Amino acid sequence: MRTLISTAFISLDGVVEAPGGESGYRNAGWTFKDVEFVPEAYALKGQEQQEATAMLLGRVSYQAFSPVWPDMADFADYKVMPKYVVSTTLTEGDLVTDWGETTILRSLDEVAALKETEGGPIIVHGSAELNHSLSDAGLIDRYHLLVFPLLLGAGKRLFSATDKDAQKLKLVEHEAYANGLQKQIFDVVR
Repeated sequence: MRTLISTAFISLDGVVEAPGGESGYRNAGWTFKDVEFVPEAYALKGQEQQEATAMLLGRVSYQAFSPVWPDMADFADYKVMPKYVVSTTLTEGDLVTDWGETTILRSLDEVAALKETEGGPIIVHGSAELNHSLSDAGLIDRYHLLVFPLLLGAGKRLFSATDKDAQKLKLVEHEAYANGLQKQIFDVVR
């Protein structure tokens, strides 16, 4: 079974919306403008590209990343990696042609089937709504969090607000950086 990893830039109060500056959110770009850049804090992002063998995205994140990431040197390893987009509305004609093989999945059952295939880890970037659904369905195996020392208030959150049984996590790696950022890696306990 493949490991499904949710990775996120997240504020201390759980907001994941528009960390890179996507329009429409009042605090857009909060990862760049509000916290001093410390290169070692972002080493996890390079590690993820080396270890992941596929990427899973929701429709909104796919439509935000696909016009930009294919030409970015920082994300070169993702260009050739198979990508899966969970969407009930996206069509094959909506997919970009310069970002490698992309498959549309129509349901969480298809995500569960993907996890049963041979291969290495599948990484989920962005995709707040998809993260909620994946978590509620018990499909996420690990969280890679870069926690920013910010309270953003309103905004899309990584974790679902669904009333459900407690989900235990095991901290498997952590580090704090001079700028207040914290790396927290959790395995989901089953």
